[in-house]
Amino acid sequence: MVDQDRGRAASTGSSAGKKISRRRFLELGGAGLAGASLFGVSGCGGSSQGGGGSKSLVFAYATEQSGTLQKLIDKFNKQNKGKIKVRWRQMPAASSDYFEQIKNQLQSGQSDIDVIAGDVIWPAQFAAQGWILDISDRFTGSMKKDFLGGPVQSLEYKSKTWGVPWYTDAGMFYYRKDLLKKSGFDSPPKTWDEMKSMVRKIRSDSGTKFGYVFQGSQDEGGVADALEWIWNAGGDVLQGDKVVVNSPSSVEGLKLRRSMITDGIAPRANTDYTTQDSQGTFTNGDVVFMRNWTFVYGLLADPKLSRVKQDQVGIARLPVANKGNNSVSCLGGWNFMVNAQSKSKMDQIWPFIKFMTAPEQQKAFTLGTATMPTRQNLYQDKEILNKVPIAALAKEVLKNTRPRPRSPYYADMSLEMAQEFNSALKGQAPTKKALGTLEEKLKSIISKS
Repeated sequence: MVDQDRGRAASTGSSAGKKISRRRFLELGGAGLAGASLFGVSGCGGSSQGGGGSKSLVFAYATEQSGTLQKLIDKFNKQNKGKIKVRWRQMPAASSDYFEQIKNQLQSGQSDIDVIAGDVIWPAQFAAQGWILDISDRFTGSMKKDFLGGPVQSLEYKSKTWGVPWYTDAGMFYYRKDLLKKSGFDSPPKTWDEMKSMVRKIRSDSGTKFGYVFQGSQDEGGVADALEWIWNAGGDVLQGDKVVVNSPSSVEGLKLRRSMITDGIAPRANTDYTTQDSQGTFTNGDVVFMRNWTFVYGLLADPKLSRVKQDQVGIARLPVANKGNNSVSCLGGWNFMVNAQSKSKMDQIWPFIKFMTAPEQQKAFTLGTATMPTRQNLYQDKEILNKVPIAALAKEVLKNTRPRPRSPYYADMSLEMAQEFNSALKGQAPTKKALGTLEEKLKSIISKS
């Protein structure tokens, strides 16, 4: 979801077995997640009425250092001079702080923010509280078909649509093409067992330290990673409001995850690896395969940041437990939402959202920031494919994403998932027992809320 300048995660692993506070948890998330760090400073600005009689809208988002976003806002204001003027209110740098600030403002019912750019895990939480508007009548089915399915799903709650997708991200399976070729492999593995076999041969041939690294830490990055293991084994966390995480498929997925440690495929320290820990191991040239977000690919182009070159690396869909399973990746990204208190201003708000999510503006934002667009046709755009090469490699993965559980209680649920997923990975509890404990915790959260 994020390139180096805009949002590499400020995460640092957590101590084994400790239950961390909600604030600390959110601060520890991976790039593209609830805990992503969006570098910059908080700011202020905006009033309810602009000069010259134009209606002033306040748009909330963190700092974007390339300058692309400000140029797009200026372009919109110029086109709508005398009618609508958008003022960008820069929110706190860390997404965790942004979440807390925007939540408190919306909860007060006094926020003057009109348009909210927010993480894909926020819509259900905000919608359930009545803080954002249902825009199903504007973002219609005919419009949705032009966008990737995963980002659209992240905005759907209780059969209504609560925003419009802006940019996207997903968990990617990185592999060393050069090492695979030297060992006689012409394509990446389709299953985890295939990957293990490949790792053993490649490490024997090349002397590479590790086979696979991923996000194992007790944070939001670890939650996203573990969910992929569950999904790619055929399991899930919720079916509607019903908790189903303690299923045979979920157990199989997390046992496979644990086997990466016990079989020596991943380093034992991987149980605390954050997004940056796994990225650093890969870019240092110490590993064959890696699960991470799209931002890593950009680092490979800079020899100061990576010993591994871009042309040595491929990207594929994540392996699955069994060949008949469908590979999916955890969705990241950000959406546009509307403050419920701004309902009377929708005739000014909607043109801005349409403008920002239109093909021309999405393309400009992708070219300027290296974020992945949510419009499907932009993955055939020659300029994007030439200037943002990750787009060509990632497009198939991005078509097969799944949002994290869409629940108004996600913030509390994710804390418990982080703890139990990490406990199972470290072997502190048998996998089935950890999932049984998690299921009871999630049921309690939903029943008491």
